[in-house]
Amino acid sequence: MTAPRTTEGPRTSGGPRTTTGGPRTTGGGPAGSRPEDPLVRVGRALRLVILAALALLFLVPFYLLVRNGLAAEQDITSPDWTFFPTTLHWSNVGELFDDPAVPMARSLVNSALIAVATTLGTLLFASLAGYGLARIPYRFANQVFYAVLGTLMVPSAVTFVPSFVLVSSLGWVSSLRGLIVPTLFSGFACFVFRQFFTGFPRELEDAARVDGLGYWRTYWRIVVPNARPVFAAVGTIVFIGAWNSFLWPLVIGQDRDAWTVQVALSTFTTAQVVNLHELFVAAAVSIVPLVLVFLLLQRYIVAGVERSGIGD
Repeated sequence: MTAPRTTEGPRTSGGPRTTTGGPRTTGGGPAGSRPEDPLVRVGRALRLVILAALALLFLVPFYLLVRNGLAAEQDITSPDWTFFPTTLHWSNVGELFDDPAVPMARSLVNSALIAVATTLGTLLFASLAGYGLARIPYRFANQVFYAVLGTLMVPSAVTFVPSFVLVSSLGWVSSLRGLIVPTLFSGFACFVFRQFFTGFPRELEDAARVDGLGYWRTYWRIVVPNARPVFAAVGTIVFIGAWNSFLWPLVIGQDRDAWTVQVALSTFTTAQVVNLHELFVAAAVSIVPLVLVFLLLQRYIVAGVERSGIGD
């Protein structure tokens, strides 16, 4: 005599057999999970510690700018170091802009005008040249592209004197034209745009030509809106380079009214003058536009670097 067969749960008509027990778990975790290897956790913690230490080292220069910019001259040169001076001299900021020897406000405006104009001009001309080299078929396209690449191999010191002679002959010394016009085209930016447009989907351009758009309208209406990350990445690089440029503005901007912020910074420490607290305040003020540009365009910069391969 055999015992009746039993099941763990009732049968349901037309459906799967159900069981009364829940899913098996191991070690109190979710089903199928395995305890994390201690070495993995130690490695993750070690990476976090290293990244935190590197972040602190990166922030040290900014701390020194703020600390010394709000300190008195004797606090900066004192052998007894303090994390922050006992008295913060916020008047140093007003003293910087009231200094009759250094037109700091005018220098900031000049740097802003030069950086913005150089960035916009470079983006326009370099993107047009890159799009033409990538998409417009003509006989000497490769030769022109190689010539552009060749300009990247010529040191700037070789072209510095001829460029100055040309600008001087045009009467552009101590003017914004002399500071902006010679820097409106970049072979590096042209190369980046050309490489990006080479991999741009041709289907979008073909659809635009079916609608009757030419090269210019296709570039402006189709290509540019879909290439914003690359424009942001290249534009940021050009803006930072134009803002931090020193040698060319020093030679061309001979008049005080044509000084840029980098030239103004150089006048705080000379053979005759050593003005450390104003130098640190001016340096802190001069990096604010760069930080704002990076924060505003950070998302596009990262995407542009990934898509164009700038960092490769």
